[in-house]
Amino acid sequence: MAKKDIDNNDLNVSISQAELDKALNKAKAASETDKAADKKIAKKPSSTKEILPADQALPVKLLLIPLQGRPIFPGIFTPLMISSSDDTKVIEEVCSGDGYIGIVMLKNETENPSVSDLYEVGTIARIIKKINLPDGGLNVFISTLKRFRIRKALHATTPMAAAVDYLDDEEDDTFEVKALTRALLSEMKEVSENNPLFSEEMRLNMVNIDHPGKIADFIASILNIDKADQQKVLETVNVRRRMEQVLIYIKKEQELLRVQKKIQNELNERVEKNQREYFLREELKSIQEELGTDAEGNATDYQKFKKKAEEFHFEGEIKETVENELEKFNLMDPNSAEYIGTRNFLELVTQLPWNDKPEENYSLDEAKKILERDHFGLDDVKKRIMEFLSVRKLKQDAKGSIVLLVGPPGVGKTSIGHSVADAMHKPFYRFSVGGLRDEAEIKGHRRTYIGALPGKIIQGLRTTKTRAPVFMIDEIDKMGQSYQGDPASALLEVLDPEQNVGFRDNYLDLPFDISDIFFILTANTLDSIPEPLLDRAEVIQLPGYIDQEKIEIAKRYLIPKNLNKNGLEKNQVQYTKEALLMIAEEYAREAGVRNYEKSVDKIHRKIVTELMNEAEKKAEEAAAKKKKEKDAELAAKKAQGERVLSQSEIDKLVKANRDLTQREIDSLVESRWKLSQDDIDLLVKKNKNLTQTEVDKLVSAKRESEKVSAADFVDKTKKYTIDAKALDKYLGKPVFDESEIKKADVAGTAIGLAWTSMGGDTLLIESIAYPSAKGGLQLTGRMGDVMKESAQIAINWVKEQVLSKKIKDEEWFEKNLIHLHIPEGAVKKDGPSAGITMATAFMSLLTGNVIKARLAMTGELSLTGQVLPIGGLREKTVAARRNGIKTILIPKANVRDLSDIPDHVKAGITFIPVTRAEEVMQHAFAENGKTASLSETKSVKKIAVKKSATKESAQVRRAAKSGPIKTAEKKSARDADGGKSSAAKKETARHEKSVAKKSGVKSSASKKSEVKAKKPAVKKDTGKSRKGK
Repeated sequence: MAKKDIDNNDLNVSISQAELDKALNKAKAASETDKAADKKIAKKPSSTKEILPADQALPVKLLLIPLQGRPIFPGIFTPLMISSSDDTKVIEEVCSGDGYIGIVMLKNETENPSVSDLYEVGTIARIIKKINLPDGGLNVFISTLKRFRIRKALHATTPMAAAVDYLDDEEDDTFEVKALTRALLSEMKEVSENNPLFSEEMRLNMVNIDHPGKIADFIASILNIDKADQQKVLETVNVRRRMEQVLIYIKKEQELLRVQKKIQNELNERVEKNQREYFLREELKSIQEELGTDAEGNATDYQKFKKKAEEFHFEGEIKETVENELEKFNLMDPNSAEYIGTRNFLELVTQLPWNDKPEENYSLDEAKKILERDHFGLDDVKKRIMEFLSVRKLKQDAKGSIVLLVGPPGVGKTSIGHSVADAMHKPFYRFSVGGLRDEAEIKGHRRTYIGALPGKIIQGLRTTKTRAPVFMIDEIDKMGQSYQGDPASALLEVLDPEQNVGFRDNYLDLPFDISDIFFILTANTLDSIPEPLLDRAEVIQLPGYIDQEKIEIAKRYLIPKNLNKNGLEKNQVQYTKEALLMIAEEYAREAGVRNYEKSVDKIHRKIVTELMNEAEKKAEEAAAKKKKEKDAELAAKKAQGERVLSQSEIDKLVKANRDLTQREIDSLVESRWKLSQDDIDLLVKKNKNLTQTEVDKLVSAKRESEKVSAADFVDKTKKYTIDAKALDKYLGKPVFDESEIKKADVAGTAIGLAWTSMGGDTLLIESIAYPSAKGGLQLTGRMGDVMKESAQIAINWVKEQVLSKKIKDEEWFEKNLIHLHIPEGAVKKDGPSAGITMATAFMSLLTGNVIKARLAMTGELSLTGQVLPIGGLREKTVAARRNGIKTILIPKANVRDLSDIPDHVKAGITFIPVTRAEEVMQHAFAENGKTASLSETKSVKKIAVKKSATKESAQVRRAAKSGPIKTAEKKSARDADGGKSSAAKKETARHEKSVAKKSGVKSSASKKSEVKAKKPAVKKDTGKSRKGK
């Protein structure tokens, strides 16, 4: 395809009217010369490079070149760039022939155009010169001759050929055409004065302007108009209409040039104004320096910053940097790009507490009272915080006080930070790093970036205006990493007492001592906190609240706060103890108290709704009564013959007066029973030009003030008592009930204890077995890799036990698939502490026996049957208490952790320490002195007896006799009762079984075992757990 080589917008020369006239006359003279030359050339053979006259016979069949861009008009000498290989072949063929080619513009650009993609009207051209280009293309110089219309396509695709009809100009009234010609030339003169490229275009193009139609063609070709509009001009054969079209386009171009010139002038004026202001400002500085008028009253920003910097008495690097920035700022133009950045930097430097000397002047007794006032329970937390405060008060320069509060949501971590700040009489600054991925949020951005800001640490010091505030950094366990850096690593420098003495923010880029800050960090779990960060903080665990603690918190804090929030009186709503306990157990069974507070808030909102509904009814009754009284008074006045205005008359009267004072409006509105006719007549005569809108507003305000408000009829003396029945009314059906407490009441199930970021939780583990060709173990419930390995260890240990005791044989395992599932499959679960629970569930499945009621366990199981220690015992105990667990099996190594659990949390729960999995089975299946399986108990008992002489078993027995562990004492009392030991009872059972075997009669124990074995493996649990983990 061809492209026009010269773009109108690339030229920039001006032309005067004289030059334009001269060019036109020269073109006419050249035309006459060409005609004479044509007559001579016609007598002898012509060369292919000569321009043939337009009146010579032209071919009726033409090869076509599709043109991109703008159309080419007749009578123009112009270059064309030919890049397509197909078009190059067409040019070569034309040059070898008569040299005529058809130039037609494409309707839409396409890769493989055909004749149907071309406009109907094009221009015939004669190739004058052809230049081969290095890339294989051609640069062709053509002379355009005449319009043509495609009559018929001879070859639709490349090389395109068509039969054409040539179009002659249609000339109209000569007088009108002359007028249009003069108008075109006149308008072009104006355009050429404002846009010099047109005059240069006229010089470059060899035109033959000897008639009005060619003038119109020439102007259309150089105007910067749409190519579709140029094609319209090309297709217009009537000269007058063509000139009218071009005249319209010239007018549009003139308007565009005027707007362009206006914009350019405004820009020039603005630049000149800025330059003028700069020079004047510099002169003003010089004058002020000469006169010495830079006094305190007219101090510049530079002097203010300099004065503040001198007050800090900076030294070393800080002094040098600040002085350099001040000097640079003093020489800067306020309009420069760096001015604002430097000014912001100096503002930050002069606002930081560089010389602040922190003092620990708080009272420990007062601090203790504040902690007790704001929080119930959490005695261990308060004790640890008081230890920190004591050390800081003693040393007065305590460095590196970093406390990490870890606990589930809603237990008061953030509020403790506020209380500590109040107790220390220090400002409190909190920010959260949950979801933070950019370390610049901690350490700031470099000042080279646009919109750079200091980090959160420096921003906090700037806000609190002290070097020793209380900083709370929330949710440090939820930080992320990205290509922008690791915020956790950035916090290492902040929290390290050895490094934060010279903390360097990226934006400030100066050392600042932040070691006096009391950092309080919060997290829901320790698992996702990097070890180096965890190593720098003192960890304080906040366990979840038990029901009794929630009740006390509700009484002391939640209920009074929420009554005030909802506009109720202090003692207007009373809660029974039963109702408070039901809220904790059936509506807000969680580690924290957020859902408890939401439940209380829901009750109070519904009470307020009831009160307002009653008040609105009373307000409506009062309004109706008032209206009735007014109507009666109005009727009485009318009966006495007194002139009384109706409401419509009052409205008309108000509209007739454009300026009424508020007092007059009040009187007018009340005129139903107060205003006499004389008063009304006098009022009408007053006209003070008050607008009608203002009158309407005054009348509306008066009437609004007379309305009866429902808030005035709220009965604030009405008392509400919230009991169990009221809870069902205000809170609906319980979210949790007894049926949703996890129970292992069928064979193959066991209850474990879990520790999550939301606090402790109970974990029901289910298992079944069914025939399968390959056997094996199937795990479901979104278990993690660690938990899957624990399950494999548990099944292998149990398999070894039941095979050795011949409870099951190898063939049974090969023909049955064991399926273990942990409900709430949408929640991810992982961790090693469910090992003994899985083993118990497997043993229950294989023996067909059910574990003790209200029993849960936690502990990691090794492949050799050892019970290994776990974490989060306190949180797990709280969860067990919430779910009605009475007995917990724990690893012996965790006995030391029992002292960390408050007595009121441990009350009513028996803890049994175990060291071996055999002990777990003993305690899990023992019920009322009987065993779950004779064969199993016999073997287990033997293992226990064999190991009774070992040091380990002796330690277990000693541990079982001391501390909060109660099961050993209960068992001894139970064995003593009846005069038989447990071993004696088992011996009797064994003897009974032996006799029954010889006689062929089954023992009672065997019958019971068979009955249990016939029970279904899994019982469908209809309860729905609504707790998230």
